[in-house]
Amino acid sequence: MKFDDYRIAPEIRRNLAELGFKRPTDIQFKAIGHILKGEDVLAIAQTGTGKTAAFAIPVLHMIHAYKSSSRTEGIRCVVMVPTRELALQITEVFEKIGRHTRAKVLCVFGGVEQDPQIARLERGIDILVTTPGRMFDLASQGFIHLDQVQTLVLDEADRMLDLGFLKDIQDIHKRLPRNHQTLFFSATINEKIKKLAYSLVRNAIRIQISPKDPVAKNIQHSLAFIEMDDKRFFLERLIEENPDSKIITFVRTKVRAERVLKAMERVGIPALNIHGDKDQKERLTAMEQFRKGQIKLLIATDVSARGIDIPDVDMVVNYDLPDIAENYVHRVGRTGRGEKKGLAVSFCSTEEKPMLAEIEEFLGKKIAVLDISKHDYSDTLDLSKAAGDKWQATLLEIEKAEKWMRKKERKK
Repeated sequence: MKFDDYRIAPEIRRNLAELGFKRPTDIQFKAIGHILKGEDVLAIAQTGTGKTAAFAIPVLHMIHAYKSSSRTEGIRCVVMVPTRELALQITEVFEKIGRHTRAKVLCVFGGVEQDPQIARLERGIDILVTTPGRMFDLASQGFIHLDQVQTLVLDEADRMLDLGFLKDIQDIHKRLPRNHQTLFFSATINEKIKKLAYSLVRNAIRIQISPKDPVAKNIQHSLAFIEMDDKRFFLERLIEENPDSKIITFVRTKVRAERVLKAMERVGIPALNIHGDKDQKERLTAMEQFRKGQIKLLIATDVSARGIDIPDVDMVVNYDLPDIAENYVHRVGRTGRGEKKGLAVSFCSTEEKPMLAEIEEFLGKKIAVLDISKHDYSDTLDLSKAAGDKWQATLLEIEKAEKWMRKKERKK
């Protein structure tokens, strides 16, 4: 089936063709028709399978078909997501697919001035893409009205639960009209997610893509046993051996993000990082430079894993293994998106082996181990640009970064 075969607005079909979307992915094929019929949908699908377009296409069509002019009579769709980055990514998809339609979309999140968002709300919108905090803040001030909402989309619902947004999800559900449509999307499923989902949807169509493998098949996984203090040398080598590759490196904490950035800068590898202590402008600048290829290495914490939807990411490096097994799925899902191939390389230290066991149990399979001989391991350390005097300088830089982060934490 092709997108031309769907009974959707010609403007949307034209936009999809210009974006190179000819045939729907599995999740799009199974979801779009039901959403167009107004049915509730509970969808479990891997990252990178086209989930956003699966709900954006029918939502845009329904709003465009409903409106007789560009005049807006109230918010018709709310898309609630866990992070600012993800909100921006989803808004971009709506804007691209919805060009030349009558649907107006706005992205609202915290950490930035609210006045421009209020001004845009007052001019009228149809689709609100938002994080919970700022949405309820503006609603309490009387700038967001939910009485006309026809469709609620909860995207990355599992991550919202992880971040403690359960009450926010329940609160928005209470504020919406009784007969609204609910679209519930999640990359993973467990008992908590099931309980939440079935408390929100009515006679939902359940869709599950690749239930036996939570990670896309076009991602090649590998694992290297590397001690914690040696990881920076192997990251340096990996980058130098893949100079043209766009690489995202995930670390466990904000302090680690600063440490790794300093270590890479010390050996002449340009990089940027994003984490919770970066303000929104810094995060957006880093993402844009990485997107354009101005830098090839982006260092990120798990809080950003769901919000990075950048095309042509060649490799994900798990510099630190995630302490929550499900986060492995979301990290590696930044590469191999759609039909493209991707690589995922994980560094595992001795103390991280229990985490590795949990990840492999969650995946239902072992991760292929890279065979690194003692000679090769030793050479990697000896040949690093950080060896000798530079090694001591690197330690000093790391200590400075850690002191700076601890000082910043104490001020909060």
